[in-house]
Amino acid sequence: MTAVRALQITDTHLVGDPGGRQRGIVVLDSLRAVLRQGLREPTDLILLTGDIAHDDYRGYDRLREEFAPTPPVLCIPGNHDDPAAMRDSLRFAPFRIGGHHDAGAWRVVMLDSQRLGHSGGHLDDAELQRLDDSLNEAPHRHALVVLHHPPITMGSAWLDAIGLDNNLDFFAVLDRHAGVRGVLWGHAHQALDRQRAGPYGAVRLMATPSTCVQFRPNVSEFDIDEHPPGYRRLTLLADGRIETTVEWLE
Repeated sequence: MTAVRALQITDTHLVGDPGGRQRGIVVLDSLRAVLRQGLREPTDLILLTGDIAHDDYRGYDRLREEFAPTPPVLCIPGNHDDPAAMRDSLRFAPFRIGGHHDAGAWRVVMLDSQRLGHSGGHLDDAELQRLDDSLNEAPHRHALVVLHHPPITMGSAWLDAIGLDNNLDFFAVLDRHAGVRGVLWGHAHQALDRQRAGPYGAVRLMATPSTCVQFRPNVSEFDIDEHPPGYRRLTLLADGRIETTVEWLE
């Protein structure tokens, strides 16, 4: 069985104005540059992990113009997204919102951790049950679980205050399933790659930079980092291993 080649793109913060900026970066231009660079290599799947738009539903129109035709694009909302507008604007291929996607030996489960009106995240009972059901339905597949909000502390007090507020409930579900190999998220605007010891072995934990501005890691108060726009490339191997690199705009 062949490997699955995925590209994670996160926190695009698009608005209706093609010249809209975040901290001096023209977000649409930056996304275009990320796509040009990222899609130089063969890609089977794109994971778009929240804060697609920045409090402006017209941002989904800009997104739609940039992703056709492409491989399947699996989407989840972030704290700046409008779920209703997102579902309406991205209801056609190549986009798919939430749910799960099977490819090769893998199941990718996309979770909605948005709390409307809040910067921080939460997985409600229905979403946790859907996660459990999705993993139960595919016990012989390796699983990559994707959400917007960090389910672990990132080492910055201000950012940790707006992470996933029920991470213990989240990991309690994951720990029931031997096939979980990795957890992937956005929101943090920075890179992280570590492992968590689970009852069935180590699980890869990964945060990914934004396609626009980055946040300085390991600081108590909000600060901007000097890193350029970035994204993550993943190769999901048939034996359950994950090969991954964070790449920055050249």
